[in-house]
Amino acid sequence: MAIRVAHIGTGNVGRLALRQLIADPRFDLVAVCVSAPEKVGRDAAELAGIEHEPTGILATDDLSAIIETDPDCAVYCAMGDTRPVEALDDCVRLLSAGIDVVGSAPVSLQYPWGVMPPKAVAKVDAAAREGDSSVFVTGVDPGFANDLVPLAFASTCQHIDQIRCMEIADYATYDGAAVMFDVMGFGKPMDETPMLFLPGVLGMAWGTTIRLLAAGLGVTVDEIVEHWEDEPAPETFDIAAGTVAEGTRAAVRFEIIGRVGGRDVIVIEHVTRLREDLGTPWAQPAQAGGCYRVEIVGEPSYRIDISPTSEHGDHNHAAIVAGAGRIVNAIPAVVDGPSGIRTALDLPLVTAGNAAVSTR
Repeated sequence: MAIRVAHIGTGNVGRLALRQLIADPRFDLVAVCVSAPEKVGRDAAELAGIEHEPTGILATDDLSAIIETDPDCAVYCAMGDTRPVEALDDCVRLLSAGIDVVGSAPVSLQYPWGVMPPKAVAKVDAAAREGDSSVFVTGVDPGFANDLVPLAFASTCQHIDQIRCMEIADYATYDGAAVMFDVMGFGKPMDETPMLFLPGVLGMAWGTTIRLLAAGLGVTVDEIVEHWEDEPAPETFDIAAGTVAEGTRAAVRFEIIGRVGGRDVIVIEHVTRLREDLGTPWAQPAQAGGCYRVEIVGEPSYRIDISPTSEHGDHNHAAIVAGAGRIVNAIPAVVDGPSGIRTALDLPLVTAGNAAVSTR
């Protein structure tokens, strides 16, 4: 029997997740929730951007209406970066109603222990117990590129000195204006500190990954250290999200470092450019545009480059498809599993399933 699924959020990730939910026979789409007024009343197929006969599922902006459809699972892809409290509250409502949640936000639920305030974790736990429900938050980064992949290779090592997980990407074609300008500070004056680089924010955003990897490696992180640097635009130029003026922020590099016994044992590094000629001393991608990279120093040592591509777009589009696919394909395992906060450490191996194999 198909799993009854409601979908929440039709932005960059949500639109692609919705596309799979409509096409994949493992799922029965029963409701769609949106935040933009102009999307209310539109058919799910239209919101997914696919050529498909109408689904008959019309979007609402009322989460209560979603809950009333009594889905087995809600795919939560609403914005969490700029509204973390609201996203957490939405998930608590769904869990309390007995609805499992799989999604991309709030990212702190990827591995909340030691990252989120204990009261917030207890609130989610209580909701999951009340509804006998579960929640699994994932994506690509934070997500499988820096939890599932490094842990899989780490399982072959006799000893490990350091794991470094990297995203090296040109974001010029990424059209998420809120993330690009408001969160990461591109196109902003160099003396203005972006939201992402306010003290503690990097540690909150990727601390989940640091803590999850530490738990998987059986070590305790003593402290998390943040570092960032940036470069200005040499001239004014346009990107998909808008205009970047000369002298404003156009490239950033940051690290979140988990230290164990004074050593840098787990490192998350991002190199984000808006042109390939910016930040030239920084790490370069394995393919034009961008890649994800895992470097393990140990015995044996590894360098793994993950270079996503897509017939429908560039590296940025392919990475978003990957994140959406990881979310949707995890639904059966989450629905079948025990209640509570689920992570990559306790979820069984998630595969695409026979239904996802193309026959064309």
